[in-house]
Amino acid sequence: MNRATLLLGLGFGGFIDGIVAHQILGWHHMLSSWYPPTTPHDLHLNMVGDGLFHLLCLIFVIAGVVLLNRGDRLAARTLWGGMATGWGVFNLVEGTVDHLILGVHHVRPGPYQLAYDLGFLALGAVLVTAGLLTSRLSRSPAGTR
Repeated sequence: MNRATLLLGLGFGGFIDGIVAHQILGWHHMLSSWYPPTTPHDLHLNMVGDGLFHLLCLIFVIAGVVLLNRGDRLAARTLWGGMATGWGVFNLVEGTVDHLILGVHHVRPGPYQLAYDLGFLALGAVLVTAGLLTSRLSRSPAGTR
């Protein structure tokens, strides 16, 4: 697995989660289970948490681009497979740690929050599997690009 594409996938996965679940759908913020955004102060804490989360995602993307720029040109399947794997790893780690272990937030709080959290993890597993398979398809039998 290429480190650059994995970092790109981690960053893009985080951005997609943040943009869709945090901003467009408004299902949760980074700290919404710890600090429900019911007061201006707690809403501000959640916005800062979201901002720091997006900053971390940007650092992953920049690091991935720097590493990608230093290496040889990658096959398209290696690039996309690595990014899908990174996105899946993001879902699995963030979903397990933030949703299930720490309870920082849930994908969609409410009566079916466990189902949404488990769906997020299932999507992560599918992305990792698809990404690894895609990356492997790009390799020649001798392991060269």
